[in-house]
Amino acid sequence: MKVLFVCSGNSKNFEVAPFIKAQGESLQKAGIEVAYFPIKGKGLRGYLQAGGQLRQHLKYHRYDLIHAHFSLSGWSAVLGAGSTPVILSLMGDDAQGDYIGVNKIRFSSRFFMLSSILIQPFVRAIISKAPNLEKYVYQKHKSYIVPNGIDTKTFIPNPAGYREELGLDPAKKLVLFLGSQERVGKNYPLAQQAVAHLNLPDVQLINPFPIPHDAIPKYMNSADVLVVPSFMEGSPNVIKEAMACNCPIVATDVGDIRWVMGDTEGCYLASFQVEDFAEKIHRALEFAQTKRRTTGRQRIERLGLDADTIAQKVISIYRKHVPIPAATVHEAAAQLTRNVTANTVSPTRSI
Repeated sequence: MKVLFVCSGNSKNFEVAPFIKAQGESLQKAGIEVAYFPIKGKGLRGYLQAGGQLRQHLKYHRYDLIHAHFSLSGWSAVLGAGSTPVILSLMGDDAQGDYIGVNKIRFSSRFFMLSSILIQPFVRAIISKAPNLEKYVYQKHKSYIVPNGIDTKTFIPNPAGYREELGLDPAKKLVLFLGSQERVGKNYPLAQQAVAHLNLPDVQLINPFPIPHDAIPKYMNSADVLVVPSFMEGSPNVIKEAMACNCPIVATDVGDIRWVMGDTEGCYLASFQVEDFAEKIHRALEFAQTKRRTTGRQRIERLGLDADTIAQKVISIYRKHVPIPAATVHEAAAQLTRNVTANTVSPTRSI
C-alpha cells in the first residue's frame, strides 16, 4: 500500500514535524510505502493553493490513500485528491482550539475548529489522538481514537544520565520543560513561577528548546522531573516519551495525560495553581532523590503505546476504508491457488 502524508511544512526547525515523521517511519517498518507532501504556504490561501499543487503532483504519482495531518492540511488533500481516498488526523488545536488560558480559547482559532467540523463529510476516516478531541467528531461512524506511538527503542531508561555530555550542572536538581516558551498554550510561566515558589537554590528549571529530537531522551534521562503545565493537550508525546525513560513527571490534568500516567508512582497531576504545581514538583523531586526513577516504561508497554503497535492500528483503519485494487485481489487469488496446488498431494506421490 502506498500512502501520501500531507502535512504542514512551514516550521523553521524541520520540514516534517518529528512526531509525523516518526509515524511514517513506523508504518514503513510495517510494510507501508510512505511519501510526504509538506505544505509550504501559510494561512488559508496557502493551504488552498497547496490543493492545486497536490492535484498536479497526483498526475504523476499514484497512491492508495492520502493521510492528512491537521484539518487545514485535510482541506488541501480533499481539494487535490481527486479519486484518491483521504483520511484525516485531528492533531489538537484544530479540533478543540488554541488554549491561551484556563478554559480560554484564542478567538481566531475557532476558524480551525469550524474547518474540522466542515471537512468531516469529505474524508473516509477521522483519527483523533485522544477522547477530548474525538468529542468534536460528529460523524462517529468514521471516527477512531488512536494516540501517537513512541519509539521505545530510542526512548529507553539510562539512570546514569548524560549531564556531562549536555553540559548540565551535576549538583542541581533539574526540572525540565521541553516546550516553546513562545507558545502560550504550553504555559511556561506556571513552571517558572512554581520553581520560584519552591525557593530552593539547588533546584534549576531548564528549557533546552529547540533541540534535535534524538537529544530529547538524553535530557529526560538527565532531569529529575519533567513538567508539562499546558492549558490543553491532546495526547502529548512528551509524556509517553518521559514515561518510557522512567522520568518522574508533573503535569496538568489535560488531554489523555491522566490515562497515560495512571497510578505510576513518581508521576503527579497538578492544578493550574502555582502553589499546587510547586508542591507536586517538590514531591517529584523527593521521589527522584529516594527512588530515582519511575516504572513508567512498564505502563507504556501495558497500554500498547509503542510505535509498532500503534502502526498496526493505523494500518487496520487504512485497510478498512481504502478499497483494495482489483489487481491486488486477482494477485491474492492467484497466490492462494498456487498455495493450494503446492500443498495438494497427488495420487502418484501418495503411493
